[in-house]
Amino acid sequence: MEKYIAAWATNEPDDIRALFTEEAVYATRPYDPDAWRGREQIVEKWIASADEPEDWRFEWSVLGTDGDLAFVQGRTTYLNDRPSYENLWVIRLGPDGRASAFTEWFMERKT
Repeated sequence: MEKYIAAWATNEPDDIRALFTEEAVYATRPYDPDAWRGREQIVEKWIASADEPEDWRFEWSVLGTDGDLAFVQGRTTYLNDRPSYENLWVIRLGPDGRASAFTEWFMERKT
């Protein structure tokens, strides 16, 4: 998670690339037919939709693990006029600890 947050803050291609296996799939929504496929597309799409580090705060905790799956609960608070979100991330890890599948479940937080 520390490396993910660092990549989110830097938006540096090498930081993002280091998080994912070569054939990883990143779904910004569950069951998304437009999921980002392959490490290079993940880097490209991530950068195209990048947040500026001064625009957000993120709190998180690991809810649990089951074999190669990790479940992370998060709270993304945007500091500009964007909505903030409650997050659940389901992450499948490869043998080297990089994500082979990453799915975001999120809902807008009502304040």
